Amino acid sequence: MITVLIICLIIVGIVLLLSVVTTSKAYSYKHTVDSLEDNPNIHTESDQKKEE
Repeated sequence: MITVLIICLIIVGIVLLLSVVTTSKAYSYKHTVDSLEDNPNIHTESDQKKEE
């Protein structure tokens, strides 16, 4: 019975460690945002004149 408890605690410890490491990496990820000038989905007045 004690060996089963020890094995379960080891598994719980490993899962907890992996979740902490994954969460830490997720929070340290640097997100970037493209500038509006480089966005092909935004139509400006000069783009509308070119289409005409």
